[in-house]
Amino acid sequence: MRRITIWLLSTLAGLVLLFSYRTSLGAGSPATATAAGAGGGTTGNGATAGGNSSGGGTTGGNSSGSAGSTGSGANSGATAGGTTYQGSVAATRWGDVQVTITVADGKITAVNVPVYPNGNGRDRQINARALPILTQETLTAQSARIDTVSGATVTSDGYIESLQAALDAAHLS
Repeated sequence: MRRITIWLLSTLAGLVLLFSYRTSLGAGSPATATAAGAGGGTTGNGATAGGNSSGGGTTGGNSSGSAGSTGSGANSGATAGGTTYQGSVAATRWGDVQVTITVADGKITAVNVPVYPNGNGRDRQINARALPILTQETLTAQSARIDTVSGATVTSDGYIESLQAALDAAHLS
């Protein structure tokens, strides 16, 4: 009888610890570096700080810019490679997400994610994998009709919401 009681209590304690474990401590703070690829970020006045990198790609981007304004989907200025549009800031469970796109000749040529959840190591790990995938899918699809990334569903949903706002500002589908 005593063994059963000890086993039951230890199992119960293990379950309580398992269900009380949290993978993220909070909403995170907005990032100041450009994520996943395509050149500089935006400054407080909405002008582009730095050029676009060729290809847009799936590797890490230039971190020379900082997110100074949250934007509301308005045109934020022209660059050598096209016009840059900011999506609205999408508030998600784990933190804000904002997407900016560069459009030239009616096509998305670059995608930046200046604001994304990065409040802890797990957020940074998830978004280091998810943001390049989302960026590449956007450049391939040329729309917000992209798949979410498994394991980063919340960030993916915020990304798609902000991307759609940027596409609306650019008058693209």
